[in-house]
Amino acid sequence: MKTLSLLFCLIAATGIVAQEQDSIIVVKGQVSDYYISVSKNTVLKGYVRDENGRSLEGATVMLEASPVHFHTLRDGSYELSYSWRDTAIVVYYPGKEMACLPIGNRQQADIQLFPAKPRTKIRHTATATPWFDPKDDHPSTYCNPLNINYNFRARIEDVTQNGSFRSTADPMIVVYKGEYYLFSTNQSGFYWSKNLSEWRYVFAGFQRLPEDDDQCAPAAFVHGDTLFYTGSTYRGLPVWYSVDPKSGVFKRATDRNVLPTWDPAFFLDDDGRLYQYYGSSNEYPLKGVEISRDDFYPVGKITDIMMLHPEVHGWERFGMNNDDSTTLRPFMEGAWVNKHKGRYYFQYGAPGTEFKVYADGVYVSDHPLGPYTYQTHNPMSYKPGGFVIGAGHGGTFADVFGNYWHVATCMISLKYKFERRISLYPAGFDAEGILYANTSFGDYPTYVPTGAEEHTKGNFAGWMLLSYRKELTASSSDSIYLPQNASDENIRTYWSAASGDAGEWLQMDLGDLKNVYALQVNYYEHKAVQYNRAMDLYHQYKLYHSTDGVRWELVADKSDNGTDVPHDYLQLRKPLRTRFLKLENIHMPAGSFAISDFRVFGNAGGEKPGAVGRFEVIRSKEDTRNARITWKASDRAYGYNIYYGIAPGKMYNCITVYGAAEYDFRGMDVGATYYFTIEALGESGASQRVSPIRVEAN
Repeated sequence: MKTLSLLFCLIAATGIVAQEQDSIIVVKGQVSDYYISVSKNTVLKGYVRDENGRSLEGATVMLEASPVHFHTLRDGSYELSYSWRDTAIVVYYPGKEMACLPIGNRQQADIQLFPAKPRTKIRHTATATPWFDPKDDHPSTYCNPLNINYNFRARIEDVTQNGSFRSTADPMIVVYKGEYYLFSTNQSGFYWSKNLSEWRYVFAGFQRLPEDDDQCAPAAFVHGDTLFYTGSTYRGLPVWYSVDPKSGVFKRATDRNVLPTWDPAFFLDDDGRLYQYYGSSNEYPLKGVEISRDDFYPVGKITDIMMLHPEVHGWERFGMNNDDSTTLRPFMEGAWVNKHKGRYYFQYGAPGTEFKVYADGVYVSDHPLGPYTYQTHNPMSYKPGGFVIGAGHGGTFADVFGNYWHVATCMISLKYKFERRISLYPAGFDAEGILYANTSFGDYPTYVPTGAEEHTKGNFAGWMLLSYRKELTASSSDSIYLPQNASDENIRTYWSAASGDAGEWLQMDLGDLKNVYALQVNYYEHKAVQYNRAMDLYHQYKLYHSTDGVRWELVADKSDNGTDVPHDYLQLRKPLRTRFLKLENIHMPAGSFAISDFRVFGNAGGEKPGAVGRFEVIRSKEDTRNARITWKASDRAYGYNIYYGIAPGKMYNCITVYGAAEYDFRGMDVGATYYFTIEALGESGASQRVSPIRVEAN
């Protein structure tokens, strides 16, 4: 029995799990036999020496992730037994750098240890510069995607098979006590802001299991001093409430929402009646019903609100460019309702969140449950081009000054189809009651509201893109993730350094001296191993500039930043006249130092691009939902904004195009007449728009 006890100790110490290749001991019992697996072990021998080749007595040789160890003898020798499950040994000696050696099928391994390097984490105190003060950073602008600490997805095999990634979607914003509360999918909490540019996170977990969707596509509304909230459900979730949401503490208004309300939305009418809308399907219509404010049970008839009609509405068709009619039928989801001047505006997302053409449409009615009529201007929120792509499944809200905004989902869909971010656009109702969202320059610096505004003109700060396709160099690169990926205005490509170590850097040559007003550092999760929410994640870096590429000066010091800023946006206190910019890593929250785009905004000086020539929109006669748009490339232009709409003064939708002089447009409605215009984008500004072209319904 002594041998058997030692065997039990060995099994406990090494964590051996029975496998087919293990040998088996059969133990005779009083009632029945039982079996103990015994791993087949191999003996590893060798010597541990210092940097000068001298033997080290008393060095600890350990199996990695195991308490099994051996202390070397006087001659530095060791002998350690390992199983097929052990992958590496770790060797330690005081004053020496710890070594780790893969085992493989070794039976002999000599290790040399070198003097230890300092491992104390240096605590930096950030330095203010003429351009940026980390202790007094209150920008008057923001830049999409919103710079919030997007949660990492749970470790679900079919979701994270390409690696861990951040994501959220399906956003909605409500105003509570003069501040903005942002709820979105799977964040284990929510965000709040005083000004729409600086967001703070509040943990308020409602999930039963790490992979639960309790906070998927959430809904919230405010009544008096109380904020109510619920998530998507087919089987019933509570409706929670709080009178102090910043505390993260919510109580249950009801234990169960009895309706199968996936993608829910609440609408509290000004007569005090409460409605709920829901649905996410490519088969069943979106629905609405009046519910009780006491127990949230339905008190009226459940009504079908709308269905998609992709055979008529080109933008509702499935596919990355509304070009897939075979894989699946398009999806409708993300119900949302606003009331304006006595009319109800029912909004919905289509055709799929993983596509660049993901957009929000709108129907209008004189009653909260309809019948609803398709608005002539559709989609009302649309952004199929540029760095940020997609603008669907969102919500429209009025800020504290009465201006409307539309918060929406934008796509990355690189590691997983539901890898997404959040964007925010000026919106409004025009004089004829048309609901629109202004997405032109929708991923450029945008002013936050300080009073009443005219959102048909947008809130673009006027700072042009200076970084498009500029030359980049780096401290290192990991395989195919090359520096040029960080200036291509493609959120789905990225550069990665070989590590996430401090000192890795990325340098950009703007080509000449330019006036820089703002920068956006868009990180990407390369080789990250983070899953779910963690509160200790943060980014740290320093930004330098040079006019000649030789002498460098500090611009922004974020070396003591303690927040998670995956899309960090810096608005400089005054313009920076420079040519070279260098981003130097100090700390990554997870994985390698990787950047999807290092975006620089400002003005190059000189002439703006000339007006675009030979602008044509040729509508297909075979399928009037489609058109081929072409133009002659303009001098000094790096891109173009195509505007279209239902009237010359209502060209609210914008398509941004880089690196081309044509666009395959598939978003028109059958029987509708449209107007199109275009402007060229250059580093010194935008050109005049061409005279609108009328495109008949055919």
